[in-house]
Amino acid sequence: MRLVPRGRLTGICAASFLVATGAAAQQVPSSLYDGLTWRPIGPFQGGRVEAVAGIPGDPATFYFGAVNGGLWKTTDAGQSWHGTWDRSATGSIGAIAVAPSDPNVIYVGTGEPDPRTDIASGDGVYRSTDAGRTWTHVGLEHSEHIGRIIVDPHDPDVVYVAALGAVFRPNSERGVYRSTDGGTTWRRVLFVNDSTGAIDLAIDPTNPRVLYAATWQVRRTAWSLVDGGAGSGLYRSSDGGTTWRRLEGHGLPAGVWGRTSVSVAADGQRVYALINAQDGGLYRSDDAGRTWALINADQRIRQRPWYYFQVKA
Repeated sequence: MRLVPRGRLTGICAASFLVATGAAAQQVPSSLYDGLTWRPIGPFQGGRVEAVAGIPGDPATFYFGAVNGGLWKTTDAGQSWHGTWDRSATGSIGAIAVAPSDPNVIYVGTGEPDPRTDIASGDGVYRSTDAGRTWTHVGLEHSEHIGRIIVDPHDPDVVYVAALGAVFRPNSERGVYRSTDGGTTWRRVLFVNDSTGAIDLAIDPTNPRVLYAATWQVRRTAWSLVDGGAGSGLYRSSDGGTTWRRLEGHGLPAGVWGRTSVSVAADGQRVYALINAQDGGLYRSDDAGRTWALINADQRIRQRPWYYFQVKA
């Protein structure tokens, strides 16, 4: 297994950790990549980036959501870009999800979820059914900051939203929301309290009824950041989000947690959780979240955890 840090590029500032396993982790002769160099691919709008999404089987098409520069799309692997967000009410993009079963269906959550003092809020979720040419606002307008959106791999109308909520004050439109009709109606399926929102979601690719959600108690003021609290935690659902069980013990760190990111590997059994806590770091489960082990406690992978804190399997 390798942890591959993604650093700062001109126009795109990402800080996730990609977890590579299997064939991708095998030794490769350096002569095959010594000549490769990084180059910026744009679109040079909005500074840092929280949201990107691609289309499986189409490596040339993907979407870029700037934290204050709207939504951009490329169909030629980054050689050129065009904006698709000109008429929307907010330019702050927190999450993008392309429906795996229909790439014409795209959901965008507005309001970046990294609570800087100059953070810009959003006005909920938008949906496109024509690959980003036009957009319809589909609700959750008071969620303010959306950390993640995931779509059922078989049904483009089943979508889950991790709403962080307001970062400067309490508000009730937080937690995990589910829609089974493409955003026409929403049901909140996980709620902790009015100071704790949902920051990340993951779905089991072998069984979409199994989901994981990370909650985060956070409060920003002009002079401080309260990162963490009793509301922060990791949850699992085995019935499509209708009910949730908080995961505690069994190898997970004790005490107060801050931000957490979660990702499920292709086999559905291996789950990764990057946890900000006193004994935090990268945790791994090989039995679908029943037991956990700390596999990397290096402080470098959890610096500035309120800002850059994502893991992807």
